[in-house]
Amino acid sequence: MATRRVLVYYAWSRPGEIGAPLEVIENRFPTLFESRRMGYPRFEELSDPSRYDQSIAGFLDHIMKRNFTAFVELARVLTGQPVTEIERVTDDGRLTALDAAVLEGVDTLIVISFDSFRTGQAAQAAEIAAMRAFLAQPDHLVFVCPHHDIGDLPALSHDERVQRQLAEFRHHGDKTIPPQQRFGGFARSLLAGLGLPVENRFGLRPAAEADGSPSPIEAEATLDRLGLLRGVGSFNLHPHLPQLERLGEARVGLEVLARQKIDPAAPPHPFAQDRTTFDALLQSRPDAFAGSLLVSDTTLWSSTAGGVDSLRRLWTNVLQRPPRS
Repeated sequence: MATRRVLVYYAWSRPGEIGAPLEVIENRFPTLFESRRMGYPRFEELSDPSRYDQSIAGFLDHIMKRNFTAFVELARVLTGQPVTEIERVTDDGRLTALDAAVLEGVDTLIVISFDSFRTGQAAQAAEIAAMRAFLAQPDHLVFVCPHHDIGDLPALSHDERVQRQLAEFRHHGDKTIPPQQRFGGFARSLLAGLGLPVENRFGLRPAAEADGSPSPIEAEATLDRLGLLRGVGSFNLHPHLPQLERLGEARVGLEVLARQKIDPAAPPHPFAQDRTTFDALLQSRPDAFAGSLLVSDTTLWSSTAGGVDSLRRLWTNVLQRPPRS
């Protein structure tokens, strides 16, 4: 079994996210204080301001990045190697591009594109070239992972936009989400640069079973060439997941590997008027690259929205996949 070398790349700009104006509720992360207030009694262990920064920085450090620690720890245990974690732009403004130097020695790349559109994160030409070179190796695997894009309705009048945003807000039901919150600009630019554009549309509420567990995914087993979904019955119940909408050449170059059911009991959403599922996991076709490119929501790597046993099976399949040459 190959010893995997894993890189988790957080494609945000910390100064860009932390510097969001707090008087504007849209298109920013909440502060840690806001999260505690909205989620009480959750996060009460983070209430001491002498120990935990109560700003957006505190939210990134103590809630957002903590979501991914279970995967990072499992990867360390299964590979026997520390996982490299990189933030695109650090507090001091230093940019670490996703280039050939960063990718050296890596065979498994997870791009967590939890970057606000407002901060303008976009893959540079050298990064796209490095990604093409990375994917030219048969044993290499990349997950590009945006989150939702909620409330972007420029063609509507103000009143129409408010009503549509209210409908989306009621559908997902998460009171911590503002009327507009757009994530994943880096993922979109990277995929477009690779000639496979994907938009992370909406924030859809996934279906749950009677016992509260995530409903089973609809997987295309015949397309699962790497066995990534072997033993994986479900994903998670994060309340606002995107439809991964393939555009242009992506309709040919990417195939739908798994879909999730939309909660039929959720308040109506325009997308769900004639759809019962959304495309939750995409995979490059065999002739697109020598390696493998997959597109999923960021929360596929999070342990905080349910379905953890099934997600651990997915993570294990990724980390213990057989070598390819």
